[in-house]
Amino acid sequence: MPYNKELEAAKKAVSRAARLCQRVQEALLQSDVQSKSDKTPVTVADYGSQVLVSFVLQKELSSESFSMVAEEDSGDLRKEESSETLRRITELVNDTLATDGSESINALSQEDVLSFIDSGKSDGGSQGRHWVLDPIDGTKGFLRGGQYAIALGMLDEGKVVLGVLACPNLPITSVASNDYLTSLDKIGSLFFAQVGEGTYMQSLYGSQSSKVHVTGTENPEEASFFESFEAAHTMHDLTSLIAKKLGVKVPPVRIDSQAKYGALSRGDGAIYMRFPHKGYREKIWDHAAGCIVVTEAGGVVTDAAGHPLDFSKGKHLDVDTGIIVTNQKLMPALLKAVRESLQEKSSL
Repeated sequence: MPYNKELEAAKKAVSRAARLCQRVQEALLQSDVQSKSDKTPVTVADYGSQVLVSFVLQKELSSESFSMVAEEDSGDLRKEESSETLRRITELVNDTLATDGSESINALSQEDVLSFIDSGKSDGGSQGRHWVLDPIDGTKGFLRGGQYAIALGMLDEGKVVLGVLACPNLPITSVASNDYLTSLDKIGSLFFAQVGEGTYMQSLYGSQSSKVHVTGTENPEEASFFESFEAAHTMHDLTSLIAKKLGVKVPPVRIDSQAKYGALSRGDGAIYMRFPHKGYREKIWDHAAGCIVVTEAGGVVTDAAGHPLDFSKGKHLDVDTGIIVTNQKLMPALLKAVRESLQEKSSL
């Protein structure tokens, strides 16, 4: 198990980041939300999460060279009008570190915070080791009180070798029905995997973990499927057509973020489909952690043509049309339904 030390550091990092994110979500202030230059929302929690993950990894793995590909950078925070936002992020990070109580840490300065954010500027690639982070995957879900994930993976020579998903709003039990959000069950799931060792899940607040596995169903009629909550993130009409061709009987479960990968890895559903609108390029941080969590749980992750995802080309994934995830038994039938549906839509 060559990545044990890195996996433990990753679990510690995302757990701390999750605590900060929960604090922000519980008392979300309007000033905590900004628009990035590409008009997507970003919160103080996105930045704070990235700071904490970067800080913890570098502290825990100080003897190793550090490279991280992450979603956020400090450009907007360095502007004069962002001074209050930067002050708030610094306060949140230091409060989270102080309340952890496990060690004595000097407070980070605002310049420290900017520096830890910018330590995620790597381009990744096929050489060496690179951490891959989405500090809040599913920001829109986060803003509406729905699902989101802190998603951290590690590449070694272009291959994803470990992944950790912290899903603060995901129940420990199944989300196989759309009314799971009303459940008073225990909330907060942590999934983790390293290559060749399987996938495990535990409560965000506990240390007892259990091995999980994707569902073994091979009957499409019994297969529920996940898709993005946001219609802007996937073509719901296409996934509906594919499900119909496959014979799926139950309506889709729509939740945000890589929480879908986590839920699928423990058998909550059998299929996840993502078909972004034309022109969108997938980012590696949106899939790296989730991909290994599912594959180590016995699942399969490919693009719409059946090719495995290639994380070695930098920040983007060059995928054919979309991404599909299921178990090994259902994949041939799913690929056939995807191919037929894409042909049908292109002929319209």
